[in-house]
Amino acid sequence: MNNLMRSFAIVLFSCLLISCNEDSQKIESEDNKSVHEQHGTDFSHSGYIDSVNNGPIEKDTLKGSPARIAMAMIGEVHLHIKYHSPGVKGRIVWGGLVPYGNVWVTGAHNATSIELNKAINILGNKVEPGTYAIFTIPDSTEWQFILNKNHQQHLADDYKQVEDVLSVKVQPMKNKMTQRLTYSIHSINNNSGEIWMEWETIKIIIPFNVVE
Repeated sequence: MNNLMRSFAIVLFSCLLISCNEDSQKIESEDNKSVHEQHGTDFSHSGYIDSVNNGPIEKDTLKGSPARIAMAMIGEVHLHIKYHSPGVKGRIVWGGLVPYGNVWVTGAHNATSIELNKAINILGNKVEPGTYAIFTIPDSTEWQFILNKNHQQHLADDYKQVEDVLSVKVQPMKNKMTQRLTYSIHSINNNSGEIWMEWETIKIIIPFNVVE
């Protein structure tokens, strides 16, 4: 009888563990879904875009420019970039799809935005906490990198220079082929980092420091 009771207790305990694990996974799944909905970002395309950029998928057949995010903690600063990722699709990008000398949304659809919880310094310019639109003016030898107060606009339709909080010159660099426009944030140390924008065979790097 004791053996029977012991076996029953083991089975019951195992069932409780399985049930708790399933509930935990369900809660985690719902939390992730909530985060995705909050950011308005379709993460289901992230793996596809990474595969296209890294070469495993030879032909990019994804339509449109899906929403993506890039975020990182550098010291006490949280940087959060929301953007849409267009593809090369065999087109001439620089000087063609993206004209030289014009203000560009540096993404697609709604303005690319960056949110900061604390101040940073970009090439000698202090940027206060807040949310800003990222614009650039590409050229063959030099780009203008811009942060603008109006982060809720379609493309650069409502762009006004008077609303810029930052405008600095950066040098475009030759890069490996990147089929889908991609932002990333890289830590240099606890007080500094870099924002990368890569597309086609061009990369720009925006260095920044944490404001103490």
